[in-house]
Amino acid sequence: AEMRRDGYPGYTTSAGWLGYDDDKVRRLAREALAQGWTHFKQKIGGNLEEDASRAALLREEIGWDNVLMMDANQVWEVDETVAKMRRLAEFDPLWIEEPTSPDDILGHAEIRHRVAPIGVASGEHCHNKVMFKQFFQAEALDYCQLDAARLGGLNEVILVMLMAAKFGVPVCPHGGGVGLCEYTQHLSLFDYIAVSGSLEGRVLEYVDHLHEHFLDPVVIERGRYRVPEAPGYSITMSPDALARHRFPDGAAWQEEA
Repeated sequence: AEMRRDGYPGYTTSAGWLGYDDDKVRRLAREALAQGWTHFKQKIGGNLEEDASRAALLREEIGWDNVLMMDANQVWEVDETVAKMRRLAEFDPLWIEEPTSPDDILGHAEIRHRVAPIGVASGEHCHNKVMFKQFFQAEALDYCQLDAARLGGLNEVILVMLMAAKFGVPVCPHGGGVGLCEYTQHLSLFDYIAVSGSLEGRVLEYVDHLHEHFLDPVVIERGRYRVPEAPGYSITMSPDALARHRFPDGAAWQEEA
Protein backbone atom coordinates (compact mmCIF):
# COMPACT_ATOMS: atom_id res chain seq x y z
CA ALA A 1 0.00 0.00 0.00
CA GLU A 2 2.86 2.38 0.83
CA MET A 3 4.57 1.74 -2.52
CA ARG A 4 1.33 2.26 -4.43
CA ARG A 5 0.83 5.52 -2.60
CA ASP A 6 4.37 6.89 -2.67
CA GLY A 7 6.28 4.96 -5.35
CA TYR A 8 9.85 3.68 -5.08
CA PRO A 9 12.62 6.33 -4.94
CA GLY A 10 14.71 6.69 -8.10
CA TYR A 11 17.72 8.61 -9.37
CA THR A 12 18.50 10.04 -12.78
CA THR A 13 21.66 10.13 -14.88
CA SER A 14 20.15 12.29 -17.61
CA ALA A 15 22.08 15.47 -16.74
CA GLY A 16 25.39 13.85 -15.96
CA TRP A 17 26.69 12.12 -19.08
CA LEU A 18 30.23 12.79 -20.25
CA GLY A 19 30.52 15.03 -23.30
CA TYR A 20 27.67 17.41 -22.46
CA ASP A 21 28.56 21.07 -22.55
CA ASP A 22 27.84 23.27 -19.54
CA ASP A 23 24.65 24.75 -20.96
CA LYS A 24 23.21 21.31 -21.62
CA VAL A 25 24.10 20.09 -18.14
CA ARG A 26 22.42 23.14 -16.62
CA ARG A 27 19.30 22.75 -18.76
CA LEU A 28 18.92 19.03 -18.04
CA ALA A 29 19.54 19.50 -14.31
CA ARG A 30 16.86 22.20 -14.15
CA GLU A 31 14.42 20.03 -16.11
CA ALA A 32 15.08 17.09 -13.79
CA LEU A 33 14.53 19.23 -10.71
CA ALA A 34 11.24 20.46 -12.15
CA GLN A 35 10.23 16.82 -12.69
CA GLY A 36 10.80 16.07 -9.01
CA TRP A 37 14.16 14.31 -9.03
CA THR A 38 16.22 14.58 -5.85
CA HIS A 39 19.08 12.15 -6.70
CA PHE A 40 21.45 12.82 -9.61
CA LYS A 41 24.35 10.79 -10.99
CA GLN A 42 27.36 12.25 -12.78
CA LYS A 43 29.70 10.32 -15.05
CA ILE A 44 33.36 10.99 -14.30
CA GLY A 45 36.72 9.51 -15.26
CA GLY A 46 37.96 11.87 -17.95
CA ASN A 47 39.99 14.95 -17.13
CA LEU A 48 39.88 15.43 -13.36
CA GLU A 49 39.49 19.20 -13.46
CA GLU A 50 36.67 18.88 -15.99
CA ASP A 51 35.00 16.35 -13.68
CA ALA A 52 35.35 18.82 -10.81
CA SER A 53 34.02 21.69 -12.92
CA ARG A 54 30.90 19.72 -13.89
CA ALA A 55 30.40 18.60 -10.29
CA ALA A 56 30.53 22.24 -9.18
CA LEU A 57 28.05 23.16 -11.90
CA LEU A 58 25.69 20.37 -10.85
CA ARG A 59 25.91 21.39 -7.20
CA GLU A 60 25.16 24.96 -8.23
CA GLU A 61 22.00 23.76 -9.99
CA ILE A 62 20.72 21.04 -7.64
CA GLY A 63 21.93 22.57 -4.38
CA TRP A 64 23.32 20.71 -1.39
CA ASP A 65 20.08 19.23 -0.07
CA ASN A 66 19.78 16.96 -3.09
CA VAL A 67 22.02 13.92 -3.58
CA LEU A 68 24.90 13.64 -6.08
CA MET A 69 26.52 10.32 -7.04
CA MET A 70 29.55 9.70 -9.27
CA ASP A 71 30.27 6.87 -11.71
CA ALA A 72 33.76 6.22 -13.14
CA ASN A 73 32.91 3.14 -15.26
CA GLN A 74 36.04 1.18 -14.21
CA VAL A 75 38.66 3.57 -15.59
CA TRP A 76 41.00 3.93 -12.57
CA GLU A 77 43.41 1.84 -10.53
CA VAL A 78 43.14 1.74 -6.74
CA ASP A 79 45.58 4.52 -5.79
CA GLU A 80 44.35 6.69 -8.64
CA THR A 81 40.76 6.29 -7.42
CA VAL A 82 41.72 7.35 -3.92
CA ALA A 83 43.62 10.42 -5.10
CA LYS A 84 40.90 11.58 -7.47
CA MET A 85 38.01 10.98 -5.08
CA ARG A 86 39.82 12.97 -2.42
CA ARG A 87 39.89 15.82 -4.94
CA LEU A 88 36.16 15.37 -5.69
CA ALA A 89 35.11 14.87 -2.07
CA GLU A 90 34.35 18.58 -1.70
CA PHE A 91 31.21 18.01 -3.78
CA ASP A 92 29.88 15.52 -1.21
CA PRO A 93 29.17 12.54 -3.49
CA LEU A 94 27.09 9.77 -1.93
CA TRP A 95 29.10 7.11 -3.75
CA ILE A 96 31.77 6.38 -6.30
CA GLU A 97 30.45 3.73 -8.67
CA GLU A 98 32.67 1.18 -10.46
CA PRO A 99 35.90 3.03 -9.67
CA THR A 100 38.14 0.17 -10.82
CA SER A 101 38.00 -3.29 -12.43
CA PRO A 102 34.67 -4.89 -11.50
CA ASP A 103 36.51 -8.16 -10.73
CA ASP A 104 38.93 -6.61 -8.21
CA ILE A 105 37.20 -7.46 -4.95
CA LEU A 106 40.12 -6.58 -2.68
CA GLY A 107 40.78 -3.42 -4.68
CA HIS A 108 37.23 -2.29 -3.97
CA ALA A 109 37.73 -3.10 -0.28
CA GLU A 110 40.86 -0.94 -0.14
CA ILE A 111 39.17 1.92 -1.97
CA ARG A 112 36.22 1.73 0.41
CA HIS A 113 38.51 1.91 3.41
CA ARG A 114 40.47 4.85 2.05
CA VAL A 115 37.73 7.08 0.58
CA ALA A 116 35.18 6.83 3.40
CA PRO A 117 32.75 8.44 4.10
CA ILE A 118 32.18 8.36 0.33
CA GLY A 119 30.48 5.04 -0.37
CA VAL A 120 31.61 2.45 -2.93
CA ALA A 121 28.98 1.09 -5.32
CA SER A 122 29.43 -1.74 -7.81
CA GLY A 123 27.94 -4.96 -9.12
CA GLU A 124 26.52 -4.36 -12.58
CA HIS A 125 29.33 -6.50 -14.05
CA CYS A 126 29.38 -9.04 -11.22
CA HIS A 127 28.30 -12.24 -12.92
CA ASN A 128 27.42 -14.69 -10.15
CA LYS A 129 26.40 -15.07 -6.53
CA VAL A 130 29.84 -16.32 -5.43
CA MET A 131 31.51 -13.06 -6.46
CA PHE A 132 28.87 -11.11 -4.60
CA LYS A 133 29.43 -13.31 -1.54
CA GLN A 134 33.12 -12.44 -1.63
CA PHE A 135 32.40 -8.72 -2.13
CA PHE A 136 30.21 -8.82 0.98
CA GLN A 137 32.67 -10.90 3.02
CA ALA A 138 35.52 -8.53 2.12
CA GLU A 139 33.38 -5.52 3.15
CA ALA A 140 34.10 -4.09 -0.29
CA LEU A 141 30.69 -2.54 -1.08
CA ASP A 142 28.43 0.08 0.46
CA TYR A 143 25.83 -0.35 -2.30
CA CYS A 144 25.05 -3.55 -4.24
CA GLN A 145 24.24 -2.77 -7.87
CA LEU A 146 23.24 -6.19 -9.15
CA ASP A 147 22.20 -6.47 -12.79
CA ALA A 148 18.99 -8.36 -13.58
CA ALA A 149 20.34 -9.57 -16.94
CA ARG A 150 23.91 -10.36 -15.86
CA LEU A 151 23.12 -12.88 -13.13
CA GLY A 152 21.66 -16.33 -13.78
CA GLY A 153 18.02 -15.38 -13.71
CA LEU A 154 15.61 -14.32 -11.01
CA ASN A 155 16.55 -17.13 -8.62
CA GLU A 156 20.16 -15.97 -8.45
CA VAL A 157 19.08 -12.34 -8.09
CA ILE A 158 17.02 -13.31 -5.04
CA LEU A 159 19.99 -15.16 -3.52
CA VAL A 160 22.14 -12.03 -3.88
CA MET A 161 19.40 -9.92 -2.30
CA LEU A 162 19.23 -12.30 0.66
CA MET A 163 23.01 -12.15 1.11
CA ALA A 164 22.96 -8.36 0.85
CA ALA A 165 20.33 -8.24 3.60
CA LYS A 166 22.44 -10.55 5.78
CA PHE A 167 25.48 -8.27 5.40
CA GLY A 168 23.46 -5.06 5.74
CA VAL A 169 24.27 -3.77 2.24
CA PRO A 170 21.45 -1.90 0.45
CA VAL A 171 20.56 -3.14 -3.04
CA CYS A 172 20.40 -0.41 -5.71
CA PRO A 173 20.08 -2.34 -9.00
CA HIS A 174 21.76 -1.24 -12.21
CA GLY A 175 19.21 0.24 -14.63
CA GLY A 176 21.29 1.55 -17.55
CA GLY A 177 20.35 -0.90 -20.31
CA VAL A 178 17.57 -1.91 -22.66
CA GLY A 179 14.66 -3.00 -20.47
CA LEU A 180 16.64 -2.96 -17.23
CA CYS A 181 14.41 -0.36 -15.59
CA GLU A 182 11.44 -2.55 -16.48
CA TYR A 183 13.12 -5.51 -14.76
CA THR A 184 14.53 -3.75 -11.75
CA GLN A 185 11.36 -2.00 -10.58
CA HIS A 186 10.09 -5.47 -9.64
CA LEU A 187 13.36 -6.39 -7.92
CA SER A 188 13.49 -3.27 -5.75
CA LEU A 189 9.84 -3.57 -4.79
CA PHE A 190 10.37 -7.22 -3.85
CA ASP A 191 13.49 -6.33 -1.87
CA TYR A 192 11.64 -3.69 0.13
CA ILE A 193 8.40 -5.61 0.69
CA ALA A 194 9.72 -9.15 1.20
CA VAL A 195 13.43 -8.96 2.13
CA SER A 196 14.92 -5.80 3.61
CA GLY A 197 11.87 -3.89 4.80
CA SER A 198 13.92 -0.72 4.52
CA LEU A 199 14.38 2.17 2.09
CA GLU A 200 17.50 3.43 3.87
CA GLY A 201 20.30 3.88 1.34
CA ARG A 202 18.12 2.47 -1.42
CA VAL A 203 17.47 4.29 -4.67
CA LEU A 204 16.76 2.82 -8.11
CA GLU A 205 18.48 3.98 -11.29
CA TYR A 206 16.37 5.46 -14.09
CA VAL A 207 17.58 6.08 -17.63
CA ASP A 208 15.07 7.89 -19.83
CA HIS A 209 15.38 6.12 -23.18
CA LEU A 210 14.22 2.97 -25.05
CA HIS A 211 11.11 2.42 -22.91
CA GLU A 212 8.91 2.94 -25.96
CA HIS A 213 9.83 -0.56 -27.19
CA PHE A 214 8.00 -2.29 -24.31
CA LEU A 215 4.33 -3.13 -23.87
CA ASP A 216 4.37 -2.25 -20.16
CA PRO A 217 7.03 0.43 -19.73
CA VAL A 218 8.00 1.94 -16.40
CA VAL A 219 6.03 4.90 -15.10
CA ILE A 220 7.95 7.64 -13.27
CA GLU A 221 6.22 10.31 -11.21
CA ARG A 222 8.06 13.01 -9.27
CA GLY A 223 11.30 11.02 -9.29
CA ARG A 224 9.68 7.78 -8.14
CA TYR A 225 8.79 4.51 -9.81
CA ARG A 226 5.08 3.79 -9.81
CA VAL A 227 4.09 0.21 -8.96
CA PRO A 228 3.47 -1.76 -12.19
CA GLU A 229 -0.10 -3.01 -12.45
CA ALA A 230 0.17 -5.64 -15.20
CA PRO A 231 1.25 -9.20 -14.31
CA GLY A 232 4.70 -10.40 -15.32
CA TYR A 233 8.19 -8.92 -15.47
CA SER A 234 7.27 -5.88 -17.67
CA ILE A 235 9.90 -6.75 -20.30
CA THR A 236 7.73 -8.02 -23.18
CA MET A 237 8.74 -6.01 -26.24
CA SER A 238 6.18 -4.80 -28.74
CA PRO A 239 5.79 -6.83 -31.96
CA ASP A 240 6.44 -3.66 -33.98
CA ALA A 241 9.74 -2.98 -32.17
CA LEU A 242 10.88 -6.57 -32.62
CA ALA A 243 10.02 -6.59 -36.33
CA ARG A 244 11.67 -3.22 -36.91
CA HIS A 245 14.93 -4.27 -35.27
CA ARG A 246 15.11 -7.88 -36.46
CA PHE A 247 18.52 -8.49 -38.05
CA PRO A 248 19.23 -8.26 -40.94
CA ASP A 249 15.92 -7.51 -42.62
CA GLY A 250 14.29 -5.15 -40.09
CA ALA A 251 13.55 -1.60 -41.17
CA ALA A 252 15.99 -0.15 -38.63
CA TRP A 253 18.89 -2.03 -40.26
CA GLN A 254 17.80 -0.99 -43.73
CA GLU A 255 17.88 2.64 -42.64
CA GLU A 256 21.40 2.15 -41.27
CA ALA A 257 22.52 0.75 -44.62
